[in-house]
Amino acid sequence: MGDFDFFKGTWNVVNRRLRKRLVGSEEWEEFPGVSVAHGFFGGGGHFDEIAFPTKGSSGATIRIFDPAREEWSIYWMNSDNGVLEQPPMVGRFVDGVGRFYADDQHEGQPVRCRFIWSDISATTARWEQAFSTDGEQTWETNWIMIFTRASDQLSETAAVVSR
Repeated sequence: MGDFDFFKGTWNVVNRRLRKRLVGSEEWEEFPGVSVAHGFFGGGGHFDEIAFPTKGSSGATIRIFDPAREEWSIYWMNSDNGVLEQPPMVGRFVDGVGRFYADDQHEGQPVRCRFIWSDISATTARWEQAFSTDGEQTWETNWIMIFTRASDQLSETAAVVSR
């Protein structure tokens, strides 16, 4: 529990996303986002909402910790379709890096999906999504988010981290 406590607060986000997935594309689009995250259940749950102002859309993530299995389940939803997407990504943090997996589909094609949370500090974090179509032999990273804590929260976060 508490693995996502670092994420509480407001973050500026640089998104880099492949324009086309699973076709060998190397053309990326870059766009901004702003994420606001909150914890609940004493660190056993987290919720964040992210706005993509240049896309005219937003999304939200719910993360729930299962103490018996010591695993997180991560659920995504977005304003484009209004659906809590299934299946959840499931995994855990080991040595400061979170790895989460699910069997899913992309445009009707079965994929193994992976999220990695890394480079976590009081002021920065990195998230990436990748797909595998060959049983995890190879991965195509298709979305990267670089999070930088919003400046109005820097002093508050530094005080909490230094305790």
